[in-house]
Amino acid sequence: MKVAVIHDAPIPPQTAKDLLVELLRRGITTSYIRISRLNSKIVNGASKILYGRENVLELDGALLRGIGNVTSMETLLKRLNTLVQLELNNVLLVNSTQGLMNARDKFRAIQLLTKVGVRVPESLLTEDVYTLSEIVRSWGKAVIKPIIGSMGYGSLLVTDPDIAYIIGKTWLEHGQPLLVQRYVRSYDRDIRVFVVGDEVLGAIYRYRPQHTWKTNVSQGGKVEKAHVDSELEELSLKATKALNLDYAGVDVGESADGYVVYEVNAMPNWQGFLAGTGLNPAPKIVDHLIKKLKK
Repeated sequence: MKVAVIHDAPIPPQTAKDLLVELLRRGITTSYIRISRLNSKIVNGASKILYGRENVLELDGALLRGIGNVTSMETLLKRLNTLVQLELNNVLLVNSTQGLMNARDKFRAIQLLTKVGVRVPESLLTEDVYTLSEIVRSWGKAVIKPIIGSMGYGSLLVTDPDIAYIIGKTWLEHGQPLLVQRYVRSYDRDIRVFVVGDEVLGAIYRYRPQHTWKTNVSQGGKVEKAHVDSELEELSLKATKALNLDYAGVDVGESADGYVVYEVNAMPNWQGFLAGTGLNPAPKIVDHLIKKLKK
């Protein structure tokens, strides 16, 4: 069995290292692949994806941990098309390309979650700054965020319609549509639930530091183990399934009306989860991949 871990950092980040170690422990032939270095070829009806001289279509599966710093639509499409070519040639990806994009595109995720009855914050996608300004005036407190982004970077909390107008105008001048959500958090924390397959491994509270409203661990958020009740478990599994993900980090808020899903992450980091729960998801993720490969 041959399995790769795909990311784009020159040196594998810790989560990728965890997966590589787990694969090697099981005697699986493994490698680390930088997605930007993959070259796709189709010649005389035959496909090849080369990583140096290696044809990665000889892989049985791959664990997708990152697609790198994507600065243009063309780069995004190149990398996604490469992943699709792997799948078309029977290389199993965990998570799948479809699942990745369901989660990576925040508004698509909102649409899919809403369709299956998962509660999300009130949301607006627009290219009109006046509509943005008026919705902020109506809601009183809102978050403007990139459609594609991670670790909370680029998300802005606004309460002033005029500030929202200025932000919106600037974003639109740079070709960025406006995704805005009503701010519904009732506490200075949120919940990250880690799901693999049909199992909730556990959850952590992420508390915001004093200097920011964001709870992301990458931005200084503090963590502690959270209790997973039956409602939270069912919600997290439902959200993961709705986006067609094998594993996910589900970000859940506690609003005045109950749980609400903020985002679902298809390539979640787990340093914070490990610190809060003592659980490393890597063995479970590898077990899940092997189980799917043996079907």
